[in-house]
Amino acid sequence: MARDKMTFMASETPQANAAMQKLRQRYDDVGPEQANVIIALGGDGFMLSVLHETRHLSLPIYGMNQGTVGFLMNSFTLDDLPRRLQAAQRAVVHPLVMTATDATGAKHDAIAINEVSVFRETRQAAKIRIAIDGQVRLDELVCDGVLVATPAGSTAYNLSAHGPIIPLEADILALTPISAFRPRRWRGALLPASAQVRFDVLEPDKRPVSVVADNQEIRTVVQIDVAEDRASELHLLFDPEHNLEERILNEQFIP
Repeated sequence: MARDKMTFMASETPQANAAMQKLRQRYDDVGPEQANVIIALGGDGFMLSVLHETRHLSLPIYGMNQGTVGFLMNSFTLDDLPRRLQAAQRAVVHPLVMTATDATGAKHDAIAINEVSVFRETRQAAKIRIAIDGQVRLDELVCDGVLVATPAGSTAYNLSAHGPIIPLEADILALTPISAFRPRRWRGALLPASAQVRFDVLEPDKRPVSVVADNQEIRTVVQIDVAEDRASELHLLFDPEHNLEERILNEQFIP
């Protein structure tokens, strides 16, 4: 696929905007509707925003790090960008689809590229029942929260919550508790990518819960359904010497 028509997007930081201006002085920016590749300048948080914002365009995204965290980004340089784009390797990410029902009965749909996270809203721990493919697997999890992460998101919040790192091609989702109180020894589970996950909030009036799909939050929810959208593909581009699959594998051997 050709990657010769570029459009540039940058986070709001002065550093990222300065980098974008320098790139535009050297390379043509044809705009998102005419481009066949998007150059994203920022950190991982900005990359997630770009993935959400440009999903309808179905364009591959090549990120260059101009932020604090750059796990999903390539190193920044002004030189040889067309050559780097042609040599870049493609990584395919399938997002999660979430439907949350709030206390009024209203339903809210959202997409998550990294994870769907459920959190307690007050000082009291949440109580959550977990079902997989219609079968209850955990009658009651007492916790600060619980999350479902994609392989791409497994090195983000999931890793901070002591969840497993998952290679991109593993076709697995991570189900990870956040500060679980009971059962004390439950550390989560690895689920097939086809799994349908349901969280039922127990005692929602006494123990209110919110859910966050990447950066979209819905409060006072009573039920959350999460599944991977295999029909939807997001494409990231990485330099061959530092592709995403290698980064995920390498992350598992960092002490």
